Amino acid sequence: MVQQQQQHRIYILQFRKGEPEQEVACKVSQAKGAGARRVMYYYQDYGGGGGGGKSGKTVQSRALSLRRILAMLLLSLLCVGTLFVAPVSFLSFVHTDDGGAEAAAATAARGGVSGPCSAVGNDSLCCDRSSERADICFARGDLRMHSASASFQLVSGNSTAEEERIRPYTRKWEANVMATIDEVRLRRVSPGDAARCDVRHDVPAVLFSTGGYTGNVYHEFNDGILPLFVTANHLRRRVVFVILEYHDWWITKYGDVVTQLSAFPPIDFTADRRVHCFPEVIAGLRIHGELTVDPAKTPEGKSIGDFRRLLDDAYRGRIEFLNRLERRTARKRHRRGTVPRAQLAPPRHTSHQDRPRLVIVSRIGSRVIENEADVAALAADVGFDVRVIRPDRTTELCKIYRELNASDAMVGVHGAAMTHFLFMRPGKVFIQVVPLGTDWAAGAYYGEPAARLGLRYVGYKILPEESSLSREYPTGDPVLTDPAGVAQRGWDVTKKVYLDRQNVRLDLARFREELVRAHRYLAAGRQRRPRASM
Repeated sequence: MVQQQQQHRIYILQFRKGEPEQEVACKVSQAKGAGARRVMYYYQDYGGGGGGGKSGKTVQSRALSLRRILAMLLLSLLCVGTLFVAPVSFLSFVHTDDGGAEAAAATAARGGVSGPCSAVGNDSLCCDRSSERADICFARGDLRMHSASASFQLVSGNSTAEEERIRPYTRKWEANVMATIDEVRLRRVSPGDAARCDVRHDVPAVLFSTGGYTGNVYHEFNDGILPLFVTANHLRRRVVFVILEYHDWWITKYGDVVTQLSAFPPIDFTADRRVHCFPEVIAGLRIHGELTVDPAKTPEGKSIGDFRRLLDDAYRGRIEFLNRLERRTARKRHRRGTVPRAQLAPPRHTSHQDRPRLVIVSRIGSRVIENEADVAALAADVGFDVRVIRPDRTTELCKIYRELNASDAMVGVHGAAMTHFLFMRPGKVFIQVVPLGTDWAAGAYYGEPAARLGLRYVGYKILPEESSLSREYPTGDPVLTDPAGVAQRGWDVTKKVYLDRQNVRLDLARFREELVRAHRYLAAGRQRRPRASM
């Protein structure tokens, strides 16, 4: 049977000087014909630097070009010289299984602390199931991805039967959602029973799932992107991501971040029937808590601040491109007489000398600020430059990042969109409106993580009369006076009453006090900080 080959295509577009720039949208091509694959993803190189790479080497013979032969001769001469000067270090460099790869595997296994799988040797398999949040397995040796049997084969002369099973998703304690995650086996096989390699990789693989609650931005970051950073960042992009429950849209949405963690195209575990071979496999991701990175549990002491810097690197080139595109568009409109000259100034995202900018993250459906226009006018009256954004699933993440990374304050009602506080710079203000019945979740999921990021967090807890529920229930009803007691009836009740059916109408006089305090805090910070040279 001929195996269907999956092709990963990355389109890298660069503009020459003087060539018109244009925005390039990410689109997925339609599949044509039986068994055809769609284009997985593409991204645009905006001049941000960073090397790409091609880890997977298809097993086939290739003709050597003259340039390649000369390069090989030069490398041979260099290696011979190195062998005579320092034979020990040279051999350790060549035999990477006993050198760099083993060190990387041991570091990954330790996760910065001692515990199960703290040392993973060659031709070995170990699973750490000590965490309540997620399992993680490590294997080193001759590893072969065999998606037809939902397994990775550890090819070994050791006749001892060994098999581990894992669902590589970071909500281990939730049986219902874990049941929707595909199970993968890691098993030891003899050379005679092993699948033949179609593609060889000289870097490790990290296996994880983008299933479960993926589709909710909180879970996308908390259960996926941050654990991916924790697990793979120390490998310095020398890693291939193998994805279960693969989604084209997820790669399109997070491609900028993913390429900061891996220099290679990801593999769709289910659809790619080729046998990919790796020197090691990490199955599953480590997770430290809600939207956080614990330096004590990472190999290199990385923190949530380091993750923020990775986001800066991921989006810098795209933001610069969008700014240039907007200036170009504004100039064209000005020439047509439709835009005032004042709007041709440098983009607002680079200015820090005017009024502090406040971004209101607007919601639709439930937990809407019913008097949002009044709140925006109030903030402007206090002294803020106010922006209102309404992100949805189709909004490019980089554009949300650009707004919040350049903001001084963010206001929004408790919900998944509050995850975007990760895009703000330390020292800024995050005001979360906390509806009735959401106190604990608002603090645990967003308030405490925001404080760890270095933001000044304000939880504005509404009064019963600020809730739309006050118009549905009589004064004194437990829904208004005892949300904690109502919550004891179960999550379904909490979700139905407090999350799905509640809007807020803020008391402007009361909310003004929080805005004034935030404005004073930011103004004082600007006075303490020396003005950057332009």
